[in-house]
Amino acid sequence: MDIARHLALIDELCFRPFPAEHGPSDEGAADPGRFTAVLASSHGLRESDPAERAATVEQYEKERDALYERLAPRWGETAPWNLRTVLLRTEREEIPEPWAGLSAHARVAYLWEAEGTGRWVALAVADRDAADEVRLLAVVTEEAPP
Repeated sequence: MDIARHLALIDELCFRPFPAEHGPSDEGAADPGRFTAVLASSHGLRESDPAERAATVEQYEKERDALYERLAPRWGETAPWNLRTVLLRTEREEIPEPWAGLSAHARVAYLWEAEGTGRWVALAVADRDAADEVRLLAVVTEEAPP
């Protein structure tokens, strides 16, 4: 776990210009109006040992919480945002990206409006799909949450 490196990346993404087109980036994916940085990944831990997967999820949740502890004094304390409600809303209404996609992959996120940047920052553990790898994500976007 490299909290300082993750914080530096989040800070950089709050000011880096968004790309004109969708594509991969060194950190994950970049689209017009948003970045999705993969801060940590289980790299192929898919349908393997459920106990190992659960331990990885727990480790990434601790890392997410450690990042929260560093960002909350800066941008304010916030309760975890239940992404299940966002996922349920996608069935009956158009939810913009990155929120629809994030809700399909993660259960909860910490969310802030990054003061002075015009951007929103979300931290989440993508573990909803047992057939997919577990990822610790930082999403930086100009799209306000629904």
